[in-house]
Amino acid sequence: MRSVRARAALGATLVVAVALVAAGLVVLQVLRGNLTDRAGLEAEVVAREVAGQVALDVPYEDLDLSDEDVHPVQVTDEEGRVLVVSEGLEAISGTTTSEVTPAPSASAGSSGDGSGRGDDGEDEDDGSRGSDPDRGEVSSDDPDFSNGSATVEGDTADYRFAAVEAVTRAGLPVIVHAGAPLAAEQEAVDSVRTTMLTGLPFLLVVVAGVTWLVTRRALRPVEGIRRELAAITASQDLGRRVPEPGSRDEIARLARTTNETLTVLEASVDRQRRFVADASHELRSPIASLRTQLEVGAAHPELLDVPGAVADTVRLQVLAADLLLLARLDAGERPGRAVVDLGALVREEVPQRTGDRIAVAVSVTGSGPLEVRGSRGQLTRVVGNLLDNAERHAERSVAVSVSADRGDVLVAVTDDGPGVPEEEHDRIFERFVRLDDARSRDDGGAGLGLAIARDVAARHRGTLTVGTAPQGGALFTLRLPRS
Repeated sequence: MRSVRARAALGATLVVAVALVAAGLVVLQVLRGNLTDRAGLEAEVVAREVAGQVALDVPYEDLDLSDEDVHPVQVTDEEGRVLVVSEGLEAISGTTTSEVTPAPSASAGSSGDGSGRGDDGEDEDDGSRGSDPDRGEVSSDDPDFSNGSATVEGDTADYRFAAVEAVTRAGLPVIVHAGAPLAAEQEAVDSVRTTMLTGLPFLLVVVAGVTWLVTRRALRPVEGIRRELAAITASQDLGRRVPEPGSRDEIARLARTTNETLTVLEASVDRQRRFVADASHELRSPIASLRTQLEVGAAHPELLDVPGAVADTVRLQVLAADLLLLARLDAGERPGRAVVDLGALVREEVPQRTGDRIAVAVSVTGSGPLEVRGSRGQLTRVVGNLLDNAERHAERSVAVSVSADRGDVLVAVTDDGPGVPEEEHDRIFERFVRLDDARSRDDGGAGLGLAIARDVAARHRGTLTVGTAPQGGALFTLRLPRS
């Protein structure tokens, strides 16, 4: 099932089905319990009425059991012997005994005036049990309930039985079992169950249909986004954008995020195209110059400009190295995790710059080594690019300082040149950008040094910014987290 709408509709239908079935079972259980309790209360009332008659020593054959066809009654003694049953009771279950025939002794015990005296009119046992006319009573404890069945005049049905204890005036304990029919409870439960089972499929169909329609409406913008993305992929036109719905839901945020991604992708592709075009342009000049010199040398060896050819070759080599480093940085190459002392690195790098036209002043402050983690080669490249830029624009002085600032290490390179206009602070870090367009390529470089420096700083979780030096020139600050 590949459709989101179908899965949503199926999932919602299953959830509703489970919830309805669980709720239906609870309703049926509660309904059955309430009706059973009502039947038990009805049985208890009948049992207490009969127990009250027994407590008054009403003879068993004279007990008022006028509704025995509705409420079967069984009276037993404490030993389970049947004393009396309602008329027409043919079978019973769920009580203390399934017997429905009174024991012979019960008839004998029910004869007489109920006074508990013998034939001679005297007390049988010193008047201990039968002499007190107030001894007959009905137990006030809650009766015992049970479910069973009874056959009355050939009709068998289920009943709720209540067992009430009583004591005759003669002191004889008896148990009265009276039943109330459960037919009404069963009929009501069956009716509710049938109604639920009949309405459940219809309700599930409604839930599935509504969920399908609602999901279809909700996902309609997604289909529009998909179609537009497919068109963008087919046309390769990154200037197009997906439609953004007017709602503020997740789909609208998805559309906005998609358009933002397309904007970044378009800018990245444009930057890549410009990079390739600029790189081709920059490579063409030294290659063309080198070819011209070699062709002249081949035709006229005495006119071969060897130093110029070497210079073009070196320039070509440096440009190729810069392009290779940028490609590696763009590919996400992570710097090493070596510990590099920036103070020692600057002290070692500056004396090796033999071709500088202006001496570089070095200042390292701070207690202990100023260490960072990263690639020593790439950090050396950053410092070298910053010094090359300063040498290119300085008039009389270039300075580099290394210091600690809280948890960071700062490398500051300053010069006394014309500085960088504030509106160009971000642009100078773009690739192949040179602010002095009138300057020759040989003097101004290819415009990759500062771009490489900032990319390397970012890869080392640092920053590279430009400002104004105290003497009015440019101030480049490299900030890296201290190890």
